[in-house]
Amino acid sequence: MLVKQQDNKSKVCINIFTDKRVLILGMGRTGLSCLRFLVDRNVNVAISDSRDMPPELSVIREQYPDVAVFIGGFDTQAIENADILVVSPGISVTDLKQQYPVVEQKQIVGDVEIFAQCTTKPIIAITGSNGKSTVTSLVSEMARMAKSDVAVGGNIGVPVLDLLEWDDLTDAYVLELSSFQLETTYSLRPAVSVILNISEDHMDRYDGMADYHLAKHRIFAGAHKVVCNLAARRGFSD
Repeated sequence: MLVKQQDNKSKVCINIFTDKRVLILGMGRTGLSCLRFLVDRNVNVAISDSRDMPPELSVIREQYPDVAVFIGGFDTQAIENADILVVSPGISVTDLKQQYPVVEQKQIVGDVEIFAQCTTKPIIAITGSNGKSTVTSLVSEMARMAKSDVAVGGNIGVPVLDLLEWDDLTDAYVLELSSFQLETTYSLRPAVSVILNISEDHMDRYDGMADYHLAKHRIFAGAHKVVCNLAARRGFSD
């Protein structure tokens, strides 16, 4: 049986951006989801992308004409003016800090971190170098067979912030999470955390396997239950 998280987060998501200037970095599917979520809550938000023609640019300009948009490189002044940076998973925070030293002074979050602060429902969080999507799908089907109304998303299917639309109707969430998403996540505290395996991957982003392990192991922080392949446990301390 899943254990409901005890700390009351139900109203936090209304307040965490109060009187804050927010800059979203990345105009892919995740960035659009973040923009939609924040605009709906009347947050002072702008959005930027390093590409000249990011994939969701036309949608953003059509649906959110009043939102400031910066493309063709991250705007230094926009970063300096922001209180909070919402960084899409495809963007390396380490690289950002190297290119824009002012980033060190900013609060940095990702969409999963915002999600974690906006729901009290139990979360099953699954990561691994291989098999994440398959296991996430299987776990969600098992939960449904047990008559639980679960919502599935993250690195598979629906961006996590879009799932919150049905939070009142959801018993639990089953999330597939990449190491990139976990890098900017601090408050998840899942009911169950799962690492399936860790093999050499994304070495262009990490300083070796130890660094990659640390990113994956963030999924354990505050977890009520942990399911871990012993080979993936290397470097994790109780």
